[in-house]
Amino acid sequence: MLILVLKFTIMNYNPINFSEKFNQFSDYWKPKVISEINNYQFKIAKIKGEFIWHTHPETDEAFIVLNGEIKIEFRDGIVKIKQGEMFVVPAGVEHKPSSENESQIMLIEPRGVVNTGENKSSNFTYENDVWI
Repeated sequence: MLILVLKFTIMNYNPINFSEKFNQFSDYWKPKVISEINNYQFKIAKIKGEFIWHTHPETDEAFIVLNGEIKIEFRDGIVKIKQGEMFVVPAGVEHKPSSENESQIMLIEPRGVVNTGENKSSNFTYENDVWI
């Protein structure tokens, strides 16, 4: 007996508008998923003030600044990322992002990554897979 399985994908032909997505929330440090490619998620977040020191032992983390300017501290240095720039934090490197004023960022990381890394009991820890 032959069983044929067909998989149909329904295409959405609408682009993702960052401004429209950012207008849907006001909270800081709570990344929202806007798209996926393979097992990676594109997340956007508004940030202001300081986050916590944390690490992602299993994966790199890409920060793309869409609006504003952020700073990422490391134990041995600092990087400042302006609007239109990006920076990749390598897996296992402890870091602490911050933004003096409100900034809007996009993160690219594998599905299931906790925003506070190994520090899962922080007040900053936010649930995964929140889509907008």
